[in-house]
Amino acid sequence: MITQTMVNPSSWVATGIRIEKVRDRYLFKFSEELQNRLDDLNQRLKEDQLAEEERAELAGILELDQIFTLVNTKIIAES
Repeated sequence: MITQTMVNPSSWVATGIRIEKVRDRYLFKFSEELQNRLDDLNQRLKEDQLAEEERAELAGILELDQIFTLVNTKIIAES
């Protein structure tokens, strides 16, 4: 098992998450600010310009993205 440092995904619950109605169901989405931050960190990762604390932040955001994907998939499947 590989140990990785990351920012706790729950740290974005208050400001980085929104619930959006898509067709007839509500899904979890990133706020515009958090989505922009994710895009910026991904771009800087491709350019190999991330500091260790930014890598930890990116890991936390990606973990939250995986959680949202799973939850949203279940919401859609049960509708």
